[in-house]
Amino acid sequence: MRKLYVIGIGAGDPDHVTLQAVKAMRRVEAFFVIGKGEAKQELIAVRTAILDEHMDRPYRIVPIDDPPRDRTPIDYPGVVEDWHDRRSALLESAFAEVEGVGGILVWGDPALYDSTLRMVERVLARGAVTFDYAVIPGITSAQALAARHRMVLHGIGEPVHITTGRRLREEGLGAEGALVMLDGDCSFTAIPGDDVHIWWGAYLGMPDETLIEGSLSEVRDEIVRRRTELRDRKGWIMDIYLLRRGG
Repeated sequence: MRKLYVIGIGAGDPDHVTLQAVKAMRRVEAFFVIGKGEAKQELIAVRTAILDEHMDRPYRIVPIDDPPRDRTPIDYPGVVEDWHDRRSALLESAFAEVEGVGGILVWGDPALYDSTLRMVERVLARGAVTFDYAVIPGITSAQALAARHRMVLHGIGEPVHITTGRRLREEGLGAEGALVMLDGDCSFTAIPGDDVHIWWGAYLGMPDETLIEGSLSEVRDEIVRRRTELRDRKGWIMDIYLLRRGG
């Protein structure tokens, strides 16, 4: 039976890769990489650098073109479901051509705001390709953000609320604050900031890592300006931030 490893590789620093992940990578013969277009070739380059750092033998990369989707849909769940289905069909076709052990390198951890495991389950459900798979956890951008800002994500005895920019816009900021991912619209700008503190980070673990921290009312414009500059220069951005009332 074919084997597939879904490997969390951290936020971009090759040193984020765990020993368990290195051992799994060294069992893989072909790595499936879903591309994001010419502007995001750097994301593939980072994966390649991680492999070059840790692999002890030659390896093969199998590129897969990411199917397009509407980024501002009215029916968000429906559009994402269709996108996952088309992605899984492409993975199925690619994996069918590989006789040995396959691998997928996932930013951060495969279990946190990532669609890879859902995609793999869809391939299995269709039954055209049979395989076993293992999931290797990785360091998340949430952990990297906390470490780089040298702070704790929650108050004493309080929960950690992890959400998306879309949900923050819809629901607002709760009493305990929120760790916000997948926010392409700078949703924090809609939050009254007089008593809110923000810890923001972009490209965590990469050479272009950028950190800003302070009272939301004082630094929100700086974050928007810096984020726009970085995205315009690189063509892509991955960022995350923590909002907390009372600092």
